[in-house]
Amino acid sequence: MTDMLKIKTALANIKLLTKEPLKNFTFTKVGGKADVLTFPKNVDEVKEIVTYANAQKIPWIVLGNASNLIIRDGGMRDIVILLSEMQQIRVAGYSIEVEAGAKLIDTTQVALAHSLTGLEFACGIPGSIGGAIFMNAGAYGGEISHIFASAKVLLNNGKIETWDVQKMNFGYRHSHLQEQKAIILSAKFALNPGDHAAIKAQMDELTHLRQLKQPLEYPSCGSVFKRPVGFFTGKLIQDAGLQGLKWGGVQVSQKHAGFIVNINQATAKDYEELIQHIIQVVKTKFQVELQPEVRIIGEK
Repeated sequence: MTDMLKIKTALANIKLLTKEPLKNFTFTKVGGKADVLTFPKNVDEVKEIVTYANAQKIPWIVLGNASNLIIRDGGMRDIVILLSEMQQIRVAGYSIEVEAGAKLIDTTQVALAHSLTGLEFACGIPGSIGGAIFMNAGAYGGEISHIFASAKVLLNNGKIETWDVQKMNFGYRHSHLQEQKAIILSAKFALNPGDHAAIKAQMDELTHLRQLKQPLEYPSCGSVFKRPVGFFTGKLIQDAGLQGLKWGGVQVSQKHAGFIVNINQATAKDYEELIQHIIQVVKTKFQVELQPEVRIIGEK
């Protein structure tokens, strides 16, 4: 990594931490240190970081809300960009424009306040707007792609483009961003007018279901695996006899077998090893190969 003092001097106007444990920011509460962790407040600061990093040939990476993510114990040598300071949410008619660091849950509450329907499915998804678009987050039959209108995207060359739904090329837990070195800056969602009481009732019901079925009382990375065609992941893991299995500081949730929870000062290594064990056992027993939904990044 380039000299820390040089980076601090070059990015003096931007909030920046060095040698910061990323476990302080991840939903799993695991993750080694980031050499440089930045918190830009606006588009200009994001561009400044990317321009500097590219000029110095320093790799950079954007983390969303670090919810569906495992950062390895060796941490990250890249300049890490957290967009958590960019949280503006604006409503114009039936559309909502949201900065990438805003929480998806907060956005659903704004939609509710304006009696706009379409985002109810996301009322309990603990991710940022940028991360939700990156992964095409979804729940209870809804997906980000269903209400996505456009997004402002910063490319690696410093240019800003507006991407529509065709350019985003959404699929199951997929977007075109996953093949690009680019950053979501903000997004617009197209919603519809609705009845406030009906919207709230649906959100309350989905929140209750989530609390009932998911292990929200423990740190976790959310749903670990993509759902294989024709199967339910949690049932496969249950039928393989793995529910409740402890591995180091992690455990296959006793509440929902599709979740792996941090029950005792877990490490990323614990997570990775248990994920691989689950994949191997399920494949051996049922000839179904589970694919991780969670992103695993960083150095071992």
